[in-house]
Amino acid sequence: MAQEHVTRVFAHRAGRAEQDENTLSAFQATYTAGINGFETDVRMTKDGNLIISHDNSLQRMTTSEGIIEEMETAELKKVVTKKGHKLLFLDELLDFLKDKPNLYVEFEMKTSETNLYPDDRIPEYCEKVYKAIKAKMPEDADFSMTSFDYRPLRYMRQHHPDMALLYISGNPCCDQTIEVCKTLGIKRMGVTLGGTSRDAVVKAHKEGLTVSLWPGTKVEDTILGIALGADLLCTDIPQQVKNMLKVRMPEVKVKY
Repeated sequence: MAQEHVTRVFAHRAGRAEQDENTLSAFQATYTAGINGFETDVRMTKDGNLIISHDNSLQRMTTSEGIIEEMETAELKKVVTKKGHKLLFLDELLDFLKDKPNLYVEFEMKTSETNLYPDDRIPEYCEKVYKAIKAKMPEDADFSMTSFDYRPLRYMRQHHPDMALLYISGNPCCDQTIEVCKTLGIKRMGVTLGGTSRDAVVKAHKEGLTVSLWPGTKVEDTILGIALGADLLCTDIPQQVKNMLKVRMPEVKVKY
């Protein structure tokens, strides 16, 4: 089955275990290595600009301190990572991607912290992300807006049904996560490798759902995901995975 089914492997935070995650340098290096699929994270600054960062806090990744949503753009443009790279803004990332062919990109809407993203901030955030993506998305690209948070997913489903959406869950592919997708009217699910069975993936496919599995911290995770029949596999080590599959499993059909 795995030899017939084509699985797309994509780079979590542009390859977080191989690069300085979510920086332009990370996207450039991973793309140069032949990876056309990415996952990234979008937050909104105090003055309403969109920035690429998984964490709301600067502490883990940078030499500065502060909460992104409580800081102005001018402040954040002075921040550098511990490896010496500038923080990446969404418009800069989209400028890098806009002429690249055959892209798959997930833009995670990091709005789950309701103290930073109260209900009345969700429409502004969604509209800005949507308009930015649509303005520069290549014609042949597969871009989706994703989230753990139901609120932006519901807003996007209602106001911009043309945008592909993916619901992220900390649970495996199972009856519950399938039902959530059906209730939200969303055709893609990002669910955990742990606990996902082949039967559950088959059931999701019968419901018309695309199954993306995470996390991918080891090459073995990718092998398991392919065997389960995943459509998409998120990995922290895309270059290692690509090199391993080329040498050890050349018969497996994988897109990057």
